[in-house]
Amino acid sequence: MIVFAQYGLLIILSLMLLFHFLILLKAIPYASVWGGRLKNDKEMYRFEIPSILINALFLGIALIKAELLGIQLPELAMQISLWIMAALFAFNTFGNLMSKNRLEKMAFSPLTLALCTFAVILALS
Repeated sequence: MIVFAQYGLLIILSLMLLFHFLILLKAIPYASVWGGRLKNDKEMYRFEIPSILINALFLGIALIKAELLGIQLPELAMQISLWIMAALFAFNTFGNLMSKNRLEKMAFSPLTLALCTFAVILALS
């Protein structure tokens, strides 16, 4: 179960990072994220750039936990990081469920719930 959670986290976070880059590059309309509430490019940049940075940080944590980077973190720091990730993914799941955008509600809610579950499994391991 731990290996499944590790690779599930790595795969979904990688895809989410790609998705947010495509939004930033305007290959995907920004109406499909942030609850459909973004009104202009400036708002999109203000939300997407931090989102990319946070997802990249989370991907780094997942890579370290899977021992794929060759970097060691103290176990307590890793557990705290994973619990923070789980909490943020739980809040994000709730936000996705409240979205005005059907795609965000139907597709991203299960993904963020899976991310939350994987982070909890790894935090407890």
